[in-house]
Amino acid sequence: MSRLSVNVDHVATVRQARLGIEPDPVMAAMLAETAGADGITVHLREDRRHIQDRDLQILRKVIKTRLNLEMAATGEMVDTALEVKPDMVTLVPEKRQELTTEGGLDVKNNFDSLKYVVSRLMDAGISVNLFVDPSPDAVKTCHRIGSGGIEIHTGRYAEAQNVSTRASEFKRVHDAAILSKRLGLKTHAGHGLDYRNIRELAAMKEFEEFAIGFSIIARSLYTGIHEAVREMKRLIEEARIAAPER
Repeated sequence: MSRLSVNVDHVATVRQARLGIEPDPVMAAMLAETAGADGITVHLREDRRHIQDRDLQILRKVIKTRLNLEMAATGEMVDTALEVKPDMVTLVPEKRQELTTEGGLDVKNNFDSLKYVVSRLMDAGISVNLFVDPSPDAVKTCHRIGSGGIEIHTGRYAEAQNVSTRASEFKRVHDAAILSKRLGLKTHAGHGLDYRNIRELAAMKEFEEFAIGFSIIARSLYTGIHEAVREMKRLIEEARIAAPER
């Protein structure tokens, strides 16, 4: 069965709007775990716009599943990861002005620097994924860099405005996942996934884990985090069970 890692960044976004102490992303993470989340994801941005260093340190101590730290491949972030020792690091591109991550890493033009960062993290016992667009070249480059896995950027698939575009983007994701699995990479997916579009991807047996945040936190405003996580887990599990063997 595919795992679900719940991103709690947006709980911290609400807290930081008032620079207060509530709502607490650590509490949200603990509630997500009790609802069946297989892991917790946080993105420690260089500008600290939502998750703070203290959140990360507390999460490392209290969560009982797996902690996935999304971060830029910078010296400061590498030092933080080596200190905190998350179970996994997902290296992502980062621009100060963006509202959310807009695309995958340029692994080709940053090959040497990414290889160095991946090596440092993996030597410390931290598994590493590279967040990339669904292209064969990107997947093959990740394999050459030596990362243990990838997270395929599903944003364009999730944001498709018509049937033909959606089908085209799904095929790109599908082909990238098949290639990734064939190369022996751990294959994850994330960005823009919600309760309407998860089934099609969850039916793909190549995916080991989905990182989903905004849609779960948004739904939890109406249902509570526990029920929002349980519903997403149910959709993923049902889609995988119903998927035909290939």
